[in-house]
Amino acid sequence: MKAYVFPGQGSQFPGMGSQLYKSSEDAKKLFELANSILGFDICQIMFTGSEEELKKTNVTQPAIYVHSTILSMCMNISPDMVAGHSLGEFSALVAAQSISFEDGLKLVIKRAEAMQQACQTCDSTMAAIIGLNVETIEEYCQNAKGIVVPANYNSKTQIVISGERKTLEKACQELSNLGAKKTIILPVGGAFHSPIMNPAKKTLKTAIDNTEFKKPICPIYQNVSANPSMNPEKIKFHLIEQLTAPVKWYQTIEKMIQDGALKFVEIGPKNVLTGLNRRINRDIESIKGTF
Repeated sequence: MKAYVFPGQGSQFPGMGSQLYKSSEDAKKLFELANSILGFDICQIMFTGSEEELKKTNVTQPAIYVHSTILSMCMNISPDMVAGHSLGEFSALVAAQSISFEDGLKLVIKRAEAMQQACQTCDSTMAAIIGLNVETIEEYCQNAKGIVVPANYNSKTQIVISGERKTLEKACQELSNLGAKKTIILPVGGAFHSPIMNPAKKTLKTAIDNTEFKKPICPIYQNVSANPSMNPEKIKFHLIEQLTAPVKWYQTIEKMIQDGALKFVEIGPKNVLTGLNRRINRDIESIKGTF
């Protein structure tokens, strides 16, 4: 069975999507449709903008969604199963024919705006903790004073934590003392997948409740549960919960393999998930999708 996976924030780069735009009339039409929905020229930012411009949440999220989704549509894929890392779940849902390209983009816009507003409530960020076991990190976060939580379970040796900046900086020092090989404060706009994102849930819920979700053509393995779902109501609930819940990525990949995935194809700007998936299980085939 073939699984298609879609990346989230961090996979953007200057020039992303330009080759795709030039190589396909269908892609060109979809990029131009995205411009009209967004109300600004995202193509110009993606193709010729700076790294700094692409880092803004209200640009990053639509840019990655647009690139991944248009690529999957041009590849004309027929997946057996899909999953997306954080933001990537929206592209996965389009690939599984649960939502339309247009509706997915409108939801991503609302999500990005709501998350940006939530980020302004306090000084917060995220950090990657490398080479320390999951249990030690979870126990530390449970006992820490202030907000710091596991946000991304990328692999068993790479966990991203999220929270208030001062609490997080202290956590990095103390987790290093507990044996972490490396801690890296990430260049992100705020504490995604943490309680700090709570104010964003209401906005996203309203937008999701006003969007048509169809039964997908294949199971989508969602971040919140790491389990497959084909129930539109459950899918919608998990998309909202995902804002404050951790991304269970390695658990998702392990479950997909258990359910018969033999090959993983990453559809997105870079090959971030391909590298992670190989770390999770070196015996499975994991490649980057191309058009």
